[in-house]
Amino acid sequence: MKSIARFSTIALVAVLILGGCSRSIKRVDPSTQSDLSGRWNDTDSRVTAEALIEEMFGNSWAVAFEQQHKRKPVIVVGLVNNKTHEHISTETYIKDLEKAIVKNGSIRLVQAGEKREELRRERAGQQEFASPETTKKWGRELGADFMLQGVVNAIVDSYKKDQSVYYQTDLELTNIETTEIVWMGDHKIKKMIRN
Repeated sequence: MKSIARFSTIALVAVLILGGCSRSIKRVDPSTQSDLSGRWNDTDSRVTAEALIEEMFGNSWAVAFEQQHKRKPVIVVGLVNNKTHEHISTETYIKDLEKAIVKNGSIRLVQAGEKREELRRERAGQQEFASPETTKKWGRELGADFMLQGVVNAIVDSYKKDQSVYYQTDLELTNIETTEIVWMGDHKIKKMIRN
C-alpha cells in the first residue's frame, strides 16, 4: 500500500514539473506592442522610424528642392550607429526607415551598401551572359541627392529595482554634393522598468 502511495506521489510531482516546464507559443500580429525585457524592441524601431520620416517629409527642404529641380528628391539611407549599451539591430532600423520612405512616396529611394553592390555584380554578369536586348546598361543608376544618416544613444539610470532608460535617435539629411545639412530630427523614448 505504501509503495502505491509513493508511486502516486512521484507521478504527481512529475506531472506538475513537466506541466510547469511546458512552453506556450502563439502567433500574433507583428504590429502588436510587446515589452518583455524593457530593452529596445521592434515597436521602438518601427515607431521611431515612422515618426522621424513623417517629420522629415513635413519639413520645407523637400518642397524647396522640388520647386527648384522640378522633380522629387532622391535619397540613400546611410549608416545609423548604435551608441547604446544594448545590441540594437541597426539593419532592421534602417529597413524600417526605408519602408517609411517608400510608403510615403514623396521622395525617391535608391539602394545602398551591399545590396547596391549585388545589383552591380548582377549588371556586370549580364554584360557577358544576357541577351543584348535585355542587358541592363552601365551608368544609368539614379544618383542620390541626399544621404540620411543617424545615431541611437541611450542614458540609463537605476536605483534598487527601478531603472529608467532614455533613448534618443537623431537623424540628419545631408546634400551629397554640397555637404549642407538640410534637415535634422530626433525622436525620444523613455522607459521605466521595475525588476
